[in-house]
Amino acid sequence: MLRRINLSAAIIVLICFFLSWEQISCGGAKDSVSGLDLAQHEHVLLWLIPLLMLAVLVFGLLRRHSANRQAFSIISAVCGGVAAYLMNDERMRVNDEAGVISVQLTGWFWLGFISSLSMIITAIGILVRRQRAP
Repeated sequence: MLRRINLSAAIIVLICFFLSWEQISCGGAKDSVSGLDLAQHEHVLLWLIPLLMLAVLVFGLLRRHSANRQAFSIISAVCGGVAAYLMNDERMRVNDEAGVISVQLTGWFWLGFISSLSMIITAIGILVRRQRAP
């Protein structure tokens, strides 16, 4: 069950990367910027988020053996941690740049951020869970 939640959270983070993260408004004009837009123009490290989520999905879907449970949980926790760190860095950047232009984080950003945190939590749960007796 935890493995399914973990893979679902990775899918959510991957999808949310392509949806709008920031809503920018100045006067009467409004625009929104996705994680993809930010990675292409300003923050190259944000490219790690979709790459790491794809790595978790590929590793999680190809390795269905319980023997690789520890490897999957470690990879998932590290990838979720890196994604959460990068998204938190983006959140802090948005909050620091308060000026004439109003920038707000969208619900898609928060859904992706919470999903990356849930990846860490479920990966730790997978790691510490007891293995069933044969």
